[in-house]
Amino acid sequence: MSRSIPSGPKAHQSKEDASKGSTTLSLSSLPPTFVLPAHLTLPELHRLEEKVSQLGTPLTYDMTEAKIVIGKVETRRRAEFELRCRGLWTEDVTEEVAAQGGDALSNKRRRIETLCDITDNPFISIDDSSTESEDEGHPGRRQSIPQGDPRPPEQGAPNTIEVNSSVKVLSLRWLHDSLETGEALPMGRYIVYEGRLKERPEGSVTPTQLVDSNKIRVSSSPPTPSRTAPLARGSAAKAILERAKADTQSSSKHQRSDASSFTSRFRPRARTGYGSSTGKDSMTRPTKILRRTTSEHEENISGYLPEMPSWINENKKYSCERSTPMNSPNRAFLDQLKRIKLSRILINDDVGVRAYSTSIASLAAYPYPLSNTKEVLALPGCDVKIAHLFHEWKFNGNIQAAEDFENDPAQKVLRLFYDIWGVGATTAREFYYDRGWRDLDDIVEQGWGSLSRVQQIGVKYFEEFQEKISREEVESIAKTIAEHARKVRDDGIECCIVGGYRRGKQECGDVDVIITHRDEMQTLGLVVDVVASLEIDGWITHTLLIAMGGTKRSQQPIPARHLGGGHGFDTLDKALVVWQDINFPPQSNFQPIPEKEPKNLNIHRRVDIIIAPWRTIGCAIVGWTGATTFERDIRRYAKNVKGWKFDSSGVRVRATGEIVQLEVGEDGEEASTWQEAEKRVFRGFGLEWREPWERCTE
Repeated sequence: MSRSIPSGPKAHQSKEDASKGSTTLSLSSLPPTFVLPAHLTLPELHRLEEKVSQLGTPLTYDMTEAKIVIGKVETRRRAEFELRCRGLWTEDVTEEVAAQGGDALSNKRRRIETLCDITDNPFISIDDSSTESEDEGHPGRRQSIPQGDPRPPEQGAPNTIEVNSSVKVLSLRWLHDSLETGEALPMGRYIVYEGRLKERPEGSVTPTQLVDSNKIRVSSSPPTPSRTAPLARGSAAKAILERAKADTQSSSKHQRSDASSFTSRFRPRARTGYGSSTGKDSMTRPTKILRRTTSEHEENISGYLPEMPSWINENKKYSCERSTPMNSPNRAFLDQLKRIKLSRILINDDVGVRAYSTSIASLAAYPYPLSNTKEVLALPGCDVKIAHLFHEWKFNGNIQAAEDFENDPAQKVLRLFYDIWGVGATTAREFYYDRGWRDLDDIVEQGWGSLSRVQQIGVKYFEEFQEKISREEVESIAKTIAEHARKVRDDGIECCIVGGYRRGKQECGDVDVIITHRDEMQTLGLVVDVVASLEIDGWITHTLLIAMGGTKRSQQPIPARHLGGGHGFDTLDKALVVWQDINFPPQSNFQPIPEKEPKNLNIHRRVDIIIAPWRTIGCAIVGWTGATTFERDIRRYAKNVKGWKFDSSGVRVRATGEIVQLEVGEDGEEASTWQEAEKRVFRGFGLEWREPWERCTE
């Protein structure tokens, strides 16, 4: 799987070369020049910009002003993409330049791919309204022409791009070679791409802007008729209709252009010292007027609401206090909110993630189809913002914020990286913004050696890990694990499948299996023996983690000294492994090779093996069965309502560290089955028993 990383241009020259270039080379005659950060680390970018500036280059940090772009790119397609990421829409004229005598990098004829037709308006304006503080960091930043102003911008007007002017993308090799020779070399053979600027096609989404914080919007809407203009159609009524029609068209185009603003609102801020704001990312978007139907108006007058479930009337805010089935009658609306929640995860907005998680959990538990915003506002954890989103979804059939997220090219790449096993939101953003990677091939070719072992396995088996696992296969894997556990211990081993399988999912992303034994001495160190046995027989191909926290503390609940801080998702003994079925049919065209076994083509699966002592088996099953928000809420309930610390290894009193024996009956006897132990945990918390399929709060 590992590939050799191709050697690219050096990030910087040696001290001798740099000294030589700095004394003899001058680039002051160049037009405004922009340094492309793609495939450069932040220190490399800083050094390169400093060197270019020392050579007298008129450096710009506004792509819209640049006529020359220098970057670590070698293909036209990537160069065009990088320009579009920064709001410059172009059509390839590299071949035209070569035909006119230019010394292009390649003389091979390529088809010019025009993305969209050019519109009539020859200017593109910059909208600086994405944040309130941006202009403070850019005192010289130019302002956009008001949308209703019918006058075309003057030549060189602020923040405008004149269509039909061109921009050249030069390979970074031109700068390195010029430094070595001490003179500015002809650019011809170093031109990777030359594009003629054009308007952004209507309805298209501009990819993420990696450096500049502006959002690009085509000013192609017709000027709004003046409200004080004389009536030219013969009647006041007709003139009013004409103005309303024009306003509608203008508003429609304005809303379409906002699709490209998603990334500019949520991308990392540009670094300090280059004219960028250091303020917090703005999440401001144009205020939308909510339209009200006649039926909704009548409902508000009558105060109509359906009979609410008891958990709403009692304002029970924890999802462990209510039933949440897998299939909600409001699933379509919830899907939209989950997409917005994922967008918050990818920008590391922890507060937003918690807020949306709480709202989604409450909506998912509501047993009726939502009909109006008053119902939404009645739910615990749902505020006016969620009510507005419901109104927008009900009226339009979608939510613009969710559509912006789905259509934004940068977020698509971040989601791709986020889906890699072992990669979280922070690492995904590092891959994209700091290292400039755009797909899995970039990771393999440019950064394979920098990945952790878990991440390497996640990339290697990415497509296979995306494949869901049927319930039958889950059961087969659990059966094999139980057999090997009994093999290394005895027949007293018991096995329980938890996770999404136990909640009733027909297909699962991974397999979670808890193993226990009535004799606590039999579970000490069991995880190591089970994994070793499975590895010997070939079921486990990679062991990524073996945690022995439970064995090290003699399988007691997490000690009191850890009560104040985090410790991961639990502290039980566990192993995270990659699984492959060893039973596979021989290939029909396989020719036996001496001393070489046939290749196993079965798909690889992710499997978690958890070991729990019988004394706290109920806590382990509760901690590994519920969906994400359910597990979060039962820990919050334990802390805020009971004053306890809940963990899959057991429960302690936060104030004293004393162990709370929830699974021991009044007679001092332990539960006879793990199902009974689980029910005792709910009873000990003072919670109504919830079946596994009632804990589906994602």
